[in-house]
Amino acid sequence: MTYTPRILAFAGSDRSQSVNWKLICLVSEAARQAGAEVTVIDLRDTPFPLYGQELETREGLPEAVVQFKKLLCAHDGLLIASPEHNSSISAMLKNAIDWATRRTPGEPPLACFAGKVAAIMSASPGNLGGLRGLVHVRSILSAINVLVIPEQISISKAEEAFADNGTLKEAGQQQKVEQIASKLVSTVCKLHG
Repeated sequence: MTYTPRILAFAGSDRSQSVNWKLICLVSEAARQAGAEVTVIDLRDTPFPLYGQELETREGLPEAVVQFKKLLCAHDGLLIASPEHNSSISAMLKNAIDWATRRTPGEPPLACFAGKVAAIMSASPGNLGGLRGLVHVRSILSAINVLVIPEQISISKAEEAFADNGTLKEAGQQQKVEQIASKLVSTVCKLHG
């Protein structure tokens, strides 16, 4: 029986016409072509309250967080597209990660992140394509025991970068997206297959 890696994909953007959403859809399809089973979720569909320890102590984990954690645990790898907010990670993405690191009784620390493999990327109308934010995304994920592959992509001037069919107009960028997806799938297979 052949192992099929399970990848969870999401963008850390709350914009309905987000270029990071376009990017996550594109790379998810590339990961499917590379042999993975990919689940794409929209974080806007499961809004979490702003994380606070007193809120958690008083009310426990919100149901949306419990469901998000179940999805994380059920997958071997992560595809994350992160917009850059003030040279860092978006509040939406950071909040989702913060909630998901919280333990339920009897759960080992970082149960839904430890041992996962991630590929990170960004798209931005700016000249750096969200690159500065990816430094922080990589740092956060590495600190919670996620192996982040070295390859990443930042799409600059992203509002002009996508063709009508959802692919990237520049052939080199399209090829890099496909290479990143393939590298994520092959790395997950080597570690979990």
